[in-house]
Amino acid sequence: MNDTINNLHSKIENLQNEISFKNGLISILSHDSKSLFSGFLWLIEAVEQKTISEEDFFKMLPQVKNDAQKNLQTVQDSTTWLKTQYGDFKIKPEKIPVIGLFQHLEVKYAGRLKEKNLSFRFHGDTSAFVETDRILIEFVLDKILNNAVKYSMPGQDIYLNVITEKAQVILSVTDSGTGMDEKFLANIYNYDNPVFQGTAGETGVGLSLKIVKNFISLMQGSIEIISSAYKGTTVSLFLPKMNE
Repeated sequence: MNDTINNLHSKIENLQNEISFKNGLISILSHDSKSLFSGFLWLIEAVEQKTISEEDFFKMLPQVKNDAQKNLQTVQDSTTWLKTQYGDFKIKPEKIPVIGLFQHLEVKYAGRLKEKNLSFRFHGDTSAFVETDRILIEFVLDKILNNAVKYSMPGQDIYLNVITEKAQVILSVTDSGTGMDEKFLANIYNYDNPVFQGTAGETGVGLSLKIVKNFISLMQGSIEIISSAYKGTTVSLFLPKMNE
């Protein structure tokens, strides 16, 4: 009887989390889209009615571009998540070398790493592997590394660490950037959590980590974030080890 009750409580909690996630996602998409297009319309009308000068118009373009990039990223992340919710999506586990994941990210982020003078390093067993869905794990690591790059100061190092234990593989992305206070860390997955600017002025909507947590759950793993203000952040993924 107790097991049945506990299972029901667990299912109810999972459903509540899913509903909260979906409601938050809809809220972000509707709010940001409205803000973006309202800004576009205001700017166009201001130019048409000549209430702003050409000089002011061009001064505002970088912010408009930044807002557009932020909203495009939200749509792309949301589309990736939607693919896991509809149709016949199923996790497709495959044996993936961790060093291969590192090299994929190293190539993808080469430009941004060079731009901010950051080093991305691998630490651990180069023969380690995970068995999981490639699409999901690449998305998760991409978003975590993106934050590490965003909040790192020029000249710093970022590490992808791998630890293989008896029942799990732990992948950690560690930076020594701006970090977060405990009060912000405690609410990291809430939709009303503030979004901070990166060290080069980068912005986001704070949606990526929420989708990351959802994807980690789909992979039957867990996530842990340890961070201290001005000391950096470590995001660790705990993934079930493949049965050999």
